[in-house]
Amino acid sequence: MRRRTYWATTAIVVGECAVGGAMDLFRMAPFYPMLIELGYPGYLSPMLGGAKLAAAVVIAVPGFPRLKEWAYAGVLINMTGAAASNFAAQQYSGTVAPAAFAVLALASWATRPRSRKLSLPAR
Repeated sequence: MRRRTYWATTAIVVGECAVGGAMDLFRMAPFYPMLIELGYPGYLSPMLGGAKLAAAVVIAVPGFPRLKEWAYAGVLINMTGAAASNFAAQQYSGTVAPAAFAVLALASWATRPRSRKLSLPAR
C-alpha cells in the first residue's frame, strides 16, 4: 500500500511540476495572468518554471537523495506560497489546488522508499 501511495502521489506531483513548469516558463494561462493579478513581477514566471521543471526531473529519477530533499522543499514552498497568496488576495477558490498539491507533495515525500531517502551518518 505504501509503495502504491508513493508512486501515485509522486506521479501527480511530477506531472504538475512538469506541466505547470512548462506553462510558467512560457508564461501561459492560467498561471501567468494569476501571477500578475496577485502583484508578482512577470520575470518571476520563467524562474519558477525552470525550478519546477528541475524539481520534476530530480524527484522522478533515481538517486540524488539530497537534491530530492531540496526539490520537495521547493515544491512545498511554491505550493504553500501560491495558496497563501491567493488567500491573502481573498481569492479563496485559488487556494484549493495549490494546497492540495502541497499535501500530495508531503505524502510523496513521507512515503518514498528507503532508496530515495537521504541517509544520515551514524553517530
